[in-house]
Amino acid sequence: MNYRRLGNSGLFVSEICFGVMTFTANKGWTHVGNIEQPTANKLVNYALDNGVNFFDTADVYSNGISEIMLGKALGKKRRDAVITTKVGFRMEDGINGDGLSKRRILKACEDSLKRLNTDYIDLYVIHSDDFSTPIEETLSAMDQLVRDGKVRYTGCSNYTSWQLVKAMYEADKHGYQKFINLQAYYTLLGRELELDILPACIDQKIGVTVWGPLHGGILSGKYHNVKKWPRGTRIKSNEFNRPHSKETELKVLNELERISNERSMSIAQVSLNYLLRKKGIASVIIGATNQKQLRENIKTSDFELSKEEVKILDDITEPAPYYPHWYFNVYRKDNYEKNYKI
Repeated sequence: MNYRRLGNSGLFVSEICFGVMTFTANKGWTHVGNIEQPTANKLVNYALDNGVNFFDTADVYSNGISEIMLGKALGKKRRDAVITTKVGFRMEDGINGDGLSKRRILKACEDSLKRLNTDYIDLYVIHSDDFSTPIEETLSAMDQLVRDGKVRYTGCSNYTSWQLVKAMYEADKHGYQKFINLQAYYTLLGRELELDILPACIDQKIGVTVWGPLHGGILSGKYHNVKKWPRGTRIKSNEFNRPHSKETELKVLNELERISNERSMSIAQVSLNYLLRKKGIASVIIGATNQKQLRENIKTSDFELSKEEVKILDDITEPAPYYPHWYFNVYRKDNYEKNYKI
């Protein structure tokens, strides 16, 4: 396993992060998996034994059950783990049971600590902006948690580039704890992050962890060239709403299949490894419902795609530039490509 420094901090995390959204204890939240405690224990121990020290959850995942199960699975090995959990979505009734007010954040953190059965959270992440609470109030609450010793580091998720830079400015202005992490969607079929958000993270020294790296399983290849759509999957049919064209998807999967055959690696491993070759990426969050899946994903850290292989995949999936990026591509092309493009 390889490890990377997370943002502008001294914290090192495994480049494969185990996301435990699938820990549901068979309580009805089965859209992303259905793992009960005995299996969760085995998967977490297998991950730790194979070098994974980074685990991701959120209070809202299965209404707190994911946090509870992760805490139980880690048990006495909690000190070996870097735990990320998130705050921001509704967890209780009432007008103040949602969002990022100071009142909400402080209570949500206490609740997560109890569910995780720990006295501190390594990385506490804002799940998504609520578009109503002033960022100064949110940052003040996060800073207090760090000062109180309940949180070690802070981060955010699903932020725009301007929100991210504003938060860093306000933290600097008021002397608050700065974000070291952005958790964001990024895949071969969705590279918009490269246009603004990823460059902003690199500039602000914020480490990026990737969620949804296989785009719901599309980039694992399990739906590629299937005559009959598989059952029990998150994507129910080939007619799902794509944020990309079917033509691009087919080109990408054909190239991934070619590379995977040449390297004797799975399509999923090639897809994940591509993201790890990108500047600014600290870790990729993977999910798993069984040990075979987990083992395959962990082994993504064992090899590196060549620059030539990355370029081929880059060329197929280049995101369409919007203004002012198309302008830079015309009038500042050399400097833009050399100093800005990811």
